[in-house]
Formats: sequence, structure tokens, C-alpha cells
Amino acid sequence: MLPWDRSKVPPSGGRKAVAYYRHSAQDRQENSVEIQREQVHQFAKQHSIEIIHEFADRGKTGLFTEGRDAFNEMLHDLVENGKEEFDYILVLDVSRWGRFQDTDLSAYYTGLCLQHGKQVVFTTIGFPKQDDIFHGLRLSVERYRAAAYSRDLSGKVWKGIARIAADGYWAGALPPYGMQRLLLDEKRNPVRILEDGEQKAIHNQRVVLTPASDERVSVVRDVFDRFVNQGMTPAAIKRNLNKKRVPSPHGAKWSDRMVHLILRDEVYTGTMIWNRSSTKMRSARRANPPCEWIRSEGAFQPVISAEIFQKAQALFQARQKEREERQSKQHLLLALSRLCERYGTASYRLIARSPGVASPKCYERHFKSFDRAYQSLFGPLIEQKKSEVEKMLQQNGIPLERCDDFIVIDNYFSLVLQPALPIPVGYEVYWIFHPDQRMSVDITIGIPLSCPLRCDILGYLAFPKLLFRKRIRVHSNGTNDPSLWACPLVALIQQLRS
Repeated sequence: MLPWDRSKVPPSGGRKAVAYYRHSAQDRQENSVEIQREQVHQFAKQHSIEIIHEFADRGKTGLFTEGRDAFNEMLHDLVENGKEEFDYILVLDVSRWGRFQDTDLSAYYTGLCLQHGKQVVFTTIGFPKQDDIFHGLRLSVERYRAAAYSRDLSGKVWKGIARIAADGYWAGALPPYGMQRLLLDEKRNPVRILEDGEQKAIHNQRVVLTPASDERVSVVRDVFDRFVNQGMTPAAIKRNLNKKRVPSPHGAKWSDRMVHLILRDEVYTGTMIWNRSSTKMRSARRANPPCEWIRSEGAFQPVISAEIFQKAQALFQARQKEREERQSKQHLLLALSRLCERYGTASYRLIARSPGVASPKCYERHFKSFDRAYQSLFGPLIEQKKSEVEKMLQQNGIPLERCDDFIVIDNYFSLVLQPALPIPVGYEVYWIFHPDQRMSVDITIGIPLSCPLRCDILGYLAFPKLLFRKRIRVHSNGTNDPSLWACPLVALIQQLRS
């Protein structure tokens, strides 16, 4: 600052400040806390500002405030609670304040400080001139540059690791069960086995996987042999391993998932695979499609052959296909139909206790509820009754138009016709109706039918959307008998038209 440029200097007189420094593991040496402190103190001395407290986050990312204890302590104790009287928060530059990917967050925290009477001053920019409209613009640019630096750095790191993985070197942390990490020197000669948590010390050293030197390799081969050649399921393999008290990957008992992960991991064939999942910039982890995986075949000594691995995957695919067929709507309805033929009824409890029938949860997942699944057994019959009701309305001079799965009356209001067959329970039966909550539907007309053999219409029940939001259960005797609730449908519609 030139000595005659007083516009950047605030009015003199007893100004106090706190200083904040941050340095992450990826930052260069010139951004160390000590260098930041020296420059911030020099700025404070030039402007006759006394620094009363200093806060430093060492080795902390600037993407978030989580984990930045010093930053959060400064905001909570000194800014929001006002434990100390001071005027400014001095920070070397915008990137030390944070590399927030949402630049509004960076502005939010500076605004929060200003709201409590504390001005954040970035020493590389200095104090703003009076009525300086470009100061805010420069801050916005610096916030964007700080965020972009992290994105660029993340991209460069990703490309570097991807290149290492493509060359067949291990780019992960803990190796899979039955494998261990072998450290290679600069000339790619073996050095030693790395223990858990241990990392390479020199940048141009590399790490490859190699089969473990203990019984874990035999366990992996035994798992594949039992699954491929002996036809055992992962659950049966798990029970066998626990019975033999074989230590699991985490020291506890084996689970179906542990066995499944071993059988699905192509690493055991000597193929290096990386980028099966990703979590860039601290985002939520997501699984990547196989086309984005980075593969290097023959990268290290295999534990099993590629042939037995492919046989295991073929078995998984065959069992998955069988499972999908067994849980298809057609198969589920066929099993439910046979259950009704055998017992003369069907219920949630009966499905749960019947071997060879999918679980009640499976029916709920495919049909949304058990009663919807039961009604689906009589799909053609229900559609026939819908057509009969529509024809009856037309014969009574009511103009209607079919739109998707509902009808529009006189271009004025809409109806959903919902015939339902009775569900037997003990010596009674009941009907369940689901009032339609779509914006395009005004009224649901419940149509209770008699038994499937006669299938007579017992009456009509009107469920306006504004009055009925949950499913309606109507029993065959009692106060909610359909004969008591039945409404004259034609008269109701004519009244609504008028």
C-alpha cells in the first residue's frame, strides 16, 4: 500500500483482531501456518491492529467446517457469544477461510461474522475502499478460485491414482481378505510386506498385491470350491466356516455378505480393479458402472483361476434369474391362486406360514399391499365389471369419456371405478378400497362384489378425495355393511352434474 493511499486504512484508535490460519495436507509449503502467521502479523502491524487471539487448523480441509475445531471455536465463542471485544478477523486470503464448493457458504460465514459486528479482512486484499463496488466482485472471484483449486486438485489426484491402478499397482488401503500388500522400491524390486495401517515412505515407491502367506488363501480357495463344485450357498458356506471357527476378515463371525464379497471379487484372479465406487470432494459414496472401472489383468499372482471365478459369476447370474422369476408378479399370483384353491382363503399369516410361497413383504413390494395382490387374481373379472358400470351410466344418458384408468363425466369431474371382490376371514368377508389421491381424480367409487362365482354388484360406495385419504375396510356385517352404505350411483352423478 502506498503511504498516501489512506482510503484502505480504517479510522485509527485501539483496533483489536483475532487471526485465523488453516493449512491442509495437500497445500504447498508457502501456505504453512507459520508463513501465514508472519504475513498476517505484518499486516496488523502496518495498520496498528492488536491481535489478541490466534486460531489455527493444521491438516484440515477447507471444503467443510466439520473437523475444523479452531474455526468453529472462533465462531462460537468469540463471534456468536461475544466473549471478547474485537473488531476484525484477519485471514491471509479467501482460500485459508475455506475452499467451499458452494461459494455461498463462504459468504455466509463472513456475513455471520459481520452480523455480530466482526469484519473478516483478507490481508492479501486489504480493507475495502469506501463505496467500493468492485470489492464484493473480487471476493466472489476469489471464492470461485478457491473452490476451483480444490476441484482441479481432486481431478489431478484422481488421474494420478488411475494411472497407477492401470499399471497394475494397488491404489487402495486395506487389501481384500487373503491378500497382502508388497512394497516395491524405485526400481520395482520387492522390499517387504506392509502391515495394516502402514504406508509407503517414498513417493516413487509402488505397492502391489500378493497372496497372503497364511491359511487365509486356503480359505478363499475353499469358499470358491464349495460354491462352484459342491453347490453350497453362501449361507451354507458361512455356517461351515463358523462351525470350524475360522477367523473372519474382521475377527468376528462370518456373515453371508462376507462370503458373497469374496465370491464376487475378481482381484483373486490377479486382476487389479479400481474405481468400482467413488466419493469425490467428500461427496456421498456411489457405485460406478463397470464401464468406468479401471482394470489391469495379470497384475499379480492369482489365488484362483479365472475359469473358476467365471463359473461362480455364472452361478450368481443363474440364481439371480431364478430368483427374479420366482418373485415375478405372474409367479406370485400363481402361488397365491394355488393357496386359495387349497385352503379356500388367503391371508397375510397363511402366506407367511406356507413353504414355497414368497414372503408377505415380497407381495407388498410388488403389489403395494396383500389385498391388492388378492384382487389381481381376478383382474379380467374386475375389468369386466368396470365396463358394465360404464355401459350402465351411458344407457342412463350420462356423457362420459375414458381418460387413462378413470372416466370424466360431462367434462366436469372425474371418477375412478374400483370393483373389489370379498376377502374371506373366518366366517365373514371384507372388502378393501383405496381412495385415489391423484390430482386428476375427484371421487373413487367403491364397488363391492359378491363371491367370484356369482360376481354380482352389491352396491356403490362414494369416497370423495377430500374426505377419504386412507384405505377403507368394509365388513360383511355390522354398521359398515355395504348394503347400508350403498349409494344410487346414477342419481349421485346426475346430482353432481347439476
